[in-house]
Amino acid sequence: MAASAREDGARGEEQGQRGCEHYDRGCLLKAPCCDKLYTCRLCHDKHEDHQLDRFKVKEVQCINCEKIQHAQQTCEECNTLFGEYYCSICHLFDKDKKQYHCENCGICRIGPKEDFFHCSKCNLCLAMNLRGKHKCIENVSRQDCPICLEDIHTSRIVAHVLPCGHLLHRTCYEEMLKEGYRCPLCMHSALDMTRYWRQLDDEVAQTPMPSEYQNMTVDILCNDCNGRSTVQFHILGMKCNICESYNTAQAGGYRISLDQQ
Repeated sequence: MAASAREDGARGEEQGQRGCEHYDRGCLLKAPCCDKLYTCRLCHDKHEDHQLDRFKVKEVQCINCEKIQHAQQTCEECNTLFGEYYCSICHLFDKDKKQYHCENCGICRIGPKEDFFHCSKCNLCLAMNLRGKHKCIENVSRQDCPICLEDIHTSRIVAHVLPCGHLLHRTCYEEMLKEGYRCPLCMHSALDMTRYWRQLDDEVAQTPMPSEYQNMTVDILCNDCNGRSTVQFHILGMKCNICESYNTAQAGGYRISLDQQ
């Protein structure tokens, strides 16, 4: 298997490709778990029935001279640069993307480092513009993405922080918005809906309900502020009396006001 993995890498070089679909690098990792050679841990995990522990990698093989050697940034035999960026902790080799190793996250992140801070409660590096402006959830990054059910903390896909504090992969968030606007975990609005709510105000005002429904009220629960209120029933939506959101759910039966019949 070590030979076949090496052959896969050689074919990539012949096509003018350096590394794999995941990383641009000039070496193969020697997996400490099975002694096989793979371009990266993701390629290894795709073909094996176990995972490669990146922190335990000790040796790499140069793609040019094929010398197996201690993990380092440059080949000791032919001076091939294994990666413009190299982390001696994660053993990450790649082209320069302004990466940095976050000791608190325990892995490398794409920077620049000065554009991010580590939130100790969320246990995740977040953009500076979210400092003091996001809702913290304990160890939220250690939860799987609720859309694709895959890991967020070690994912190569950027995480998107919702107003409620929950995380989604950025790509999953973009796909979600094609179908709806609410967090799949708590149903809170996933983006600022104020403009749409005001448009809905106009539509409700221009769409009177039939006479038999005009005196009907219903109890609702707001998914945005968690408040409860009693409002007039309308087929287009029922607005929260507290925060004026239409992201609401019925929380009780219908009632007819006899005084207004």
